[in-house]
Amino acid sequence: MPEFNRDREVEYLIERELKPAGITDERVLEAIRKVRRENFIPPSLRDRAYGNYPLPIGENQTISQPYIVALMTQALNIKDTDKVLEIGTGSGYQAAILAELARIVYTVERIPTLLDRARTNLYSQGYKNVILVLGDGTKGLPEYAPYDKIIVTAAAPKIPEPLLEQLKNGGKMVIPVGDRYVQDLVLIEKAQNGRIYRSSLGGCRFVPLIGEEGWKE
Repeated sequence: MPEFNRDREVEYLIERELKPAGITDERVLEAIRKVRRENFIPPSLRDRAYGNYPLPIGENQTISQPYIVALMTQALNIKDTDKVLEIGTGSGYQAAILAELARIVYTVERIPTLLDRARTNLYSQGYKNVILVLGDGTKGLPEYAPYDKIIVTAAAPKIPEPLLEQLKNGGKMVIPVGDRYVQDLVLIEKAQNGRIYRSSLGGCRFVPLIGEEGWKE
């Protein structure tokens, strides 16, 4: 097996997978280039870190494929002044991508072991603008609302009302919505008058969003 060469692998991912699939935002591509995905997955999977597919991270959870991470991030059009809420921390990889782009990231995870691991992953790599919270992400995080952008990395049967309420007028949210096995990746745009517009970014498959406003266990 050829030796793992991070620079070569990440450039292949960007040039051969992401750009041809429509990921053109240079800030997003630079974040993908900079964040070391191999540090957010089990060591045994390190040589697969830049494959364009999801990988298991324990607790029946996955790290999303790089294309989906990039697509969701690009759709949000994150500014360096933005306050972002992430629902579903997982291993912390998506939070690290967001932290490269936003002023501050709040991320909620319901599984304590994953949250602890994500905290270690993020803080050991110098991400100080990420606040990690244990809780039911379907209720959002009202104490720090409203948010400029919200990203949900698990599939909901419907858009949780608390997240719509906590999204700033003029803000954007991206969330997979559907059944437990196949979903539509939905972009929500909240106008300045509070009116909600939704559009589809395509089909996807995420683990279920568990919680009061999501799926039951």
